[in-house]
Amino acid sequence: MKLKIIAAAVCGLMLMAIVAFRFAPTTSRPAFTEDKQLQGSYRFERNGWVFVHLEGPPDRLGYQHGYLLAPEIEDLLRVVKPFLEHETKHNWDFYRAASQDILWPKIDAEFQSEIDGIVRGVNAHGVKADRLDIVALNALEELPYYYVPWLDKQQGRVASTHAPGNCSAMIATGTYTKDHRIAMGHNAWTNYIVGERWNIIFDIKPARGYRILMDGLPGIITSDDDFGVNSAGMMITETTITGFELFDPKGTPEFYRSRKALQYSNSIDDYVSIMLDDNNGGYANDWLIGDNKTGEIALFELGLKEHSVRRTKDGYFVGSNFPVDPKLARVETNFDFKNHGGSPLARKARWEQLVNQNAQAIDANVVKRMEGDTYDAYEKKPGPNERSLCGCVDISPRGIPEWDWGKFYPGGTVQAKAIDARMAEQMQFWAAMGHPCGKDFIAADFLRDHPDYDWMRDLLRDMKSQPWTMFASGMK
Repeated sequence: MKLKIIAAAVCGLMLMAIVAFRFAPTTSRPAFTEDKQLQGSYRFERNGWVFVHLEGPPDRLGYQHGYLLAPEIEDLLRVVKPFLEHETKHNWDFYRAASQDILWPKIDAEFQSEIDGIVRGVNAHGVKADRLDIVALNALEELPYYYVPWLDKQQGRVASTHAPGNCSAMIATGTYTKDHRIAMGHNAWTNYIVGERWNIIFDIKPARGYRILMDGLPGIITSDDDFGVNSAGMMITETTITGFELFDPKGTPEFYRSRKALQYSNSIDDYVSIMLDDNNGGYANDWLIGDNKTGEIALFELGLKEHSVRRTKDGYFVGSNFPVDPKLARVETNFDFKNHGGSPLARKARWEQLVNQNAQAIDANVVKRMEGDTYDAYEKKPGPNERSLCGCVDISPRGIPEWDWGKFYPGGTVQAKAIDARMAEQMQFWAAMGHPCGKDFIAADFLRDHPDYDWMRDLLRDMKSQPWTMFASGMK
């Protein structure tokens, strides 16, 4: 009898050990509960991009996002904190406090749940970050460049930062395109510290709303540059308005509204309505919108108090960081329309030349070629520089003063995307990391030649030009 009892005890201990081993979390495989949270999600890397597929209710979308992109989120937080402190004279605690006081209470429960899910996901992967870190990261555009200058003025100080320009984009339809349907493209412009990390392709299948395919940054729930398509056929991109000067801290965050609009819009009117709802003026943009169901495109210019919508089924719109509506430009910006040698108007002129030269032939492939264009339309000579669509400000002795970018500033085009109606139907688009004109940025060489930027040494890294790659919802 004693032997039977001992044998049973040994068997019991062995079974407990097996069970404990089976469910113990490891660095390579999440625990059982985490497996359930990650069900259906995955990631892979291709030509400089990280593709992540997320699906489920908001908390699960967030958890998958945070867990699958934990190393990238940790790295982005690492470089953003010192970069913003140097550029805006405010430390990370300032941005966390602003996130808590003026942003978090304005986000609805669905997207609060997704953000908290991101926090749980990164923590489960061993990365230390909390809710306010992730909210501040999501407000990477609107807090430093809209809230900060507004606050400076409220406190009687000269604005320490200014609304940036950033990005070139076009959308065309009707007789301008090869098949008389929509074609759209976007070059993301920003500093190379953040821009080299703007390399995520999100394929999001939410429990409610439409499926989304968009580019973006790790840890951020919207595209933020912005380029995306949803399963209702809505095609979205934008460029920021140079010299915008207003902000309303009582409004809702732009990053939340832009994600909500992409997820829930079935028409141009839907998109406009969601973006106007309790608008805070942050990240003021010219939105280029296409409805693939109807072939109609729109330019939706959104400031704070001023907005306008222009629509057509036969024409085009371009964006390169200039305001369009005269009243908005006069009342809400300090934009200089006489500065034709500045980056915004020089790129506007080049867009218009290229669109008209390629009229009746524009499709995604033509858009890709236009985005790689290096011609300086102001000086009428080859670039690249700050005036070309493929922008390389790091080799320009002029810089872009209106964006606070000094001479040889390490910024410009960091990636590009292109889509046409046929691709939108299939939830596909082309994307290229780095300069689409093929110029590499080598950090060590740049820092050797430009010691004024040595403070960026631990933040900058090489940005190699990568081939155009087609991405699609559900691809593996």
